[in-house]
Amino acid sequence: MISSLQELYLPANKLSGVIDGSIVNLIHLRNLSLYGNELTGTIPQDIGRLSNLEQLWLHINKLNGTLPQSLTNCTRLTTLNLRVNLLEGCKNLSTLILSKNFYNEPLPGDENLIRAGEFQNLQVLGLGGCGFTGLIPIWLSRLDKLEVLDLSLNNITGSVPGWFGDLPNLFYLDLSQNLLSGNFTMELIKLRRLATQQTSDQVDQSYLELPVFVQPNNASNLQYNQLSNLPPAIYLRSNSISGTIPIEIGQLKFIVALDLSDNNFSGSIPDTISNLTNLEKLDLSSNNLSGQIPASLKNLHFLSFFNVADNNLEGPIPVGGQFDTFSNSSFEGNPLLCGKILQRSCSSQSETTHQLAQRKGAKRKIIVLILVICSGIFTFTLLTYWVVSKRRILQKSAEKTDMDMVSFNSSGVFNEVANDTSLVILFPNNTNKPMDLTIAEILKATDNFNQSNIIGCGGFGLAYKATLADGTKLAVKKLSGDMGLMEREFKAEVEALSTAQHKNLVTLQGYCVHDGYRLLIYSYMENGSLDYCSILPDDDFEAHVADFGLARLILPYHTHVTTELVGTLGYIPPEYSQSWIATLRGDVYSFGVVMLELLTGKRPMEIFKAKMARELVAWVQQMRNEGKQEEIFDPLLRGKGFEEEMLQVLDVACMCVNQNPVKRPTIQEVVDWLKEVGCNHEAAA
Repeated sequence: MISSLQELYLPANKLSGVIDGSIVNLIHLRNLSLYGNELTGTIPQDIGRLSNLEQLWLHINKLNGTLPQSLTNCTRLTTLNLRVNLLEGCKNLSTLILSKNFYNEPLPGDENLIRAGEFQNLQVLGLGGCGFTGLIPIWLSRLDKLEVLDLSLNNITGSVPGWFGDLPNLFYLDLSQNLLSGNFTMELIKLRRLATQQTSDQVDQSYLELPVFVQPNNASNLQYNQLSNLPPAIYLRSNSISGTIPIEIGQLKFIVALDLSDNNFSGSIPDTISNLTNLEKLDLSSNNLSGQIPASLKNLHFLSFFNVADNNLEGPIPVGGQFDTFSNSSFEGNPLLCGKILQRSCSSQSETTHQLAQRKGAKRKIIVLILVICSGIFTFTLLTYWVVSKRRILQKSAEKTDMDMVSFNSSGVFNEVANDTSLVILFPNNTNKPMDLTIAEILKATDNFNQSNIIGCGGFGLAYKATLADGTKLAVKKLSGDMGLMEREFKAEVEALSTAQHKNLVTLQGYCVHDGYRLLIYSYMENGSLDYCSILPDDDFEAHVADFGLARLILPYHTHVTTELVGTLGYIPPEYSQSWIATLRGDVYSFGVVMLELLTGKRPMEIFKAKMARELVAWVQQMRNEGKQEEIFDPLLRGKGFEEEMLQVLDVACMCVNQNPVKRPTIQEVVDWLKEVGCNHEAAA
C-alpha cells in the first residue's frame, strides 16, 4: 500500500537525523514536504527516481552537501524550496534568476545565510515579482561580483541600504514597486560602474543571453529583455522615498537610465544631471519637485525619454536639443510650467504677490536702460536690413541669370521650386571651407534628382551624386517613407546625429526640409556608392559607414528599442522578426553578412528569376554542407594565393551568421580572430 503513496506531508515535526534513502522507492510520490525540521545529512543521491515528483519542500533544515545530479530526472518538478540549509557546491554559479516565485514569503534575513566564499562568482540575481516582505538583507553585501540585482515588484520595506555603494561591480539596480522609504541613499553615488568607465572580469559569456526580469509595468504585464542589452541603470520608481535629489548624482557619468518616478522627492531638479552625458532615460514624474527645469538638460544629446509630469515645477520649458522631440505628456500636471509645447505662453503667466514685490523696486531702474537698448537695437536692425536687402538684390540678379540656363525634366516635381533660394542647413566643419547652399543649387547639382545621378539605393531611400558649380561633389540622401517625425522633431534628431564624429563614419554635412521632402547632405566617397551595405571606401580606401542613425528619422520611438523592423533585407538577423529588439549579437550577424559579401562577391539577397530570390547566408551554408567551400569564393579572388586565409575568414563569418544568437561570438572575438588570420599570413610570408 505504501508504495502507492502520492503525497507525504511532515512539516514542522522536529524530525531529526538523515532522510532515509528508501524514500526513493515511493515512485508514485507527487508531493514531498519535510520543511521546518532538524534533518541533517545530504539529499538522497537517487532522488531522481521520483520521476512523478511535482513539489519538493526541504527548506529550513540542516541539510548539507550538494544537489544530486539525478534531480534533473524529475522533469515534472514545479516547486523546489531548499532555502535555509547548509547546501554547498554553487561556487561557479554566475546567474540565478528566481523571479515570480515564492509569493509573499519573507525575504531571508539571516546575515549568515551566505558566508564568505559562497556564491563568489554570482553576477546576476533576479528575485523580482515574488512579493517578498521584510528588509533588504545584508547577506547581499557579500556578493562582491554582483553586476545585476532585481528586487522589483515585491513588498520590501525599510530604506535602501548604504552598502550597495560598496559593491564594486554593480551597474544595474532595480528596486522599483516596493514599499521602501527614507531619503535617497547617498552611498549609491559611489557605485564604481556608474561613476567610472570600467569593464567586468572575464566571465562565462553564456549568461549574457539569458532572459532577465526588468522594468515591470505592473504585476500582470512583465517585460523581459536580454542582459546584453541591460543599460547601467538605477530604478527606484513606485516607492515612498523622500527628501531631495542630491547634486552629487551628477557623478554617475556612465548611467544610462535613471527612474525616480512615483516617490515623494521634493526640492529642485539638480543642474548637475546635465553631467550625465550618457543618459537616455530620465523619469522624475509623480513627485513633489519644484523650481524650474534646468536649461542645461538640453545638452543631453542621447536623452530619448524624459518625464517630469505631475510635480510642482514652474517657469519655461527648455528649448532646443532633445527637448524639441518630447511631447506635452512629459510636462503635464505642472500648472506653472509654460512653453510652446503646452500652448501656454510664459509672458502671460501671472506673477505672485511675492514676485511683484521683489521686482517692483528694480523695474523703474531698468525701464530707462531697456528703452536705450531697444532704441539702439532698432537703429542697428534698420541699418542691417538696408545692407542685407541691397546685397540680396544683387545676388538674385546673378542667380536668375544662372537659373535661366538650367533645364529641368518637364515631369519633375521640383520645377515649382527651381528658383527657391531657401538655404540648406550646413553644420560647421573645419575640414571644408564654409559655404552657403540653397535648395535650387541642390536641384541643379543633381539635375532635378535625375536617375542618371543615382549612386545608391538602401533601406532608407535613394542617394544621388551632386556636383556643385565649383566642382565640389556631395552625396544627397533623399529619405523615403512617411514623415515619421514632425519638422521640429526631425531637425532636432538630425542635429543630434551631426554630433556623432568618427573617422569611419561618413560625415553628415547638413540637411534640408522642403515641401514635404527630407534631404541629408553627406560627404561624397570617390571609391564607392551609398550602397546596400552602406560601407564606403574613400580616396585612400579607408572604410566609412553611411546611414548611421537614420532609423530614428524614419521611425520615431519611445525608447531605444524600435517597434518596427527597419533595415535592408539580407542583413537583418532572423530573431528580429519576432522581438524587434536590437541586440549586440544582431549586429554581429549583420557584420557576418558583410564578410560573406566580400568573400563571394554576391548580394545578401539576389533576384535570379522572376519573383524568386536567393539568400546569401542560406546559400553559403548549403554549399559548405555539400563540401563546396572553394566554389563559394568570388572568381576574382581565386588563385591569388590566399585560399587558406579565405577559408579561415569564411569560418569566422559563418559563426557570425549562426541562426542561434547565443552561439554567435562577440564582436571583440571576431576582431581578434581576423587579426590572428592577418598575423599568421604575415608570419608565413
